[in-house]
Amino acid sequence: MAEAKKLAKDNYLFREGDAADAMYIIKSGLLAVTKTKGQSEVMLAEINPGAMVGEMGLFDNKPRSANVKAIKETEVIALPYDSLNKQLDQLPVWVRAILKNLNETIRESNKKIKQLETANADEERFPPHVINKFMSILNFVFNKYGKPEATGVSISSVLLRNYTIQIFQEATNKMTAMVNALTELGYLTQEDRGDGTQKITNLKAAELFAFVDWYNDWLFKQEKDRKEPLTEQECKVLNALILFAKKVPTDNKGLNKVDLSVVQNESMKEVGALIKPDDANSLVEKKYLGDKIMDGTSVFAPVELPFVEPQAQNWSLVNNLKKKLR
Repeated sequence: MAEAKKLAKDNYLFREGDAADAMYIIKSGLLAVTKTKGQSEVMLAEINPGAMVGEMGLFDNKPRSANVKAIKETEVIALPYDSLNKQLDQLPVWVRAILKNLNETIRESNKKIKQLETANADEERFPPHVINKFMSILNFVFNKYGKPEATGVSISSVLLRNYTIQIFQEATNKMTAMVNALTELGYLTQEDRGDGTQKITNLKAAELFAFVDWYNDWLFKQEKDRKEPLTEQECKVLNALILFAKKVPTDNKGLNKVDLSVVQNESMKEVGALIKPDDANSLVEKKYLGDKIMDGTSVFAPVELPFVEPQAQNWSLVNNLKKKLR
C-alpha cells in the first residue's frame, strides 16, 4: 500500500548497504544520490519530482548501492515491494523475465561505468609522467634545501608545499599522496613537529635521484628502443635471480650464470616464494636476461648484475607507486 513520507533537508531516505524494501516516487522537493568516499560523500545525481528511486531492489533484493538524501524538504510516495510483487505476480511469466533481465543489465552497466570512471580517474591523476614530475619536484627541494642528518636529508613540509603550489603550480594533495606513498615504501619518514607541520626525511636520496633520471629516459625513448616494463611478478623473479647471482662468480663476460634448478629448489627458503625455471622466460623475451644456457642436465640464466639490479629496483618502485597512488 502506497504511503507518503516527508524528509527534512539533509535527512536520508536510505543509505548504501541498507536492505531494500520499497521504491519511491518523488512528489516534491529534491533528492541527491551519493556515494561515501572516506569521510565525505560524492554526489552522483539529482532526482527531481516525478522521478522514482529504489526500483532495482524490487527484482534482485540486493542492498542499496548508494545513499539517497534530501537536498531540501522533500515528500516521497513509498511503494513497498510486498505490494508491488503481488501485482507483478499477475503479469505473464515472460514479462517478469524481461523486466528482471533489464534490471540486471542496467545494474551491470552501472557497475562497469563506475569501474571505467574509477580507472580513468586514476589514470588521469597519476600517469607515468605525473609520477616523475612530482618525484622531480621532491628531489629538487631536497637537493636545494635539504639539511643533512644521520639518517638522510630533511626538509619542512611547509617548504615542499610552497614550492609545489607556488613555483611549480601543482596540486598539493597530489604531492601529499606521493610523500605518503614513498613513506609507506620506506624511502621517506615524516615526523610531526607539533604545530601542524612535518619534518620529511629522505632516507634514499641517491636512489630517488637515479630513479627520476632512469624513468625520464625510459619515458621519452622511442618505442622501438624502449624495453618493455616489468610486472610486479617479473620483478619478484628478477630480484630472486639477482640474489642467487650474487652467490656465484662473475665470468669474463661480466655475467653471473644462475642454475635455475638450484633457484627452484632453494627459492622458497631464500625468498619465500617458489621460482620455477619457466618463470624466467618472460625476462629473456623482454631482454632483461640473456638466452638460457644448457650445460649438461642443467639450465642456466645469465645475469648481468650492473644492468639488472637498477632495473629491478626501479620497476619495483614504479609498480608499488601505481598501487599506492590509486
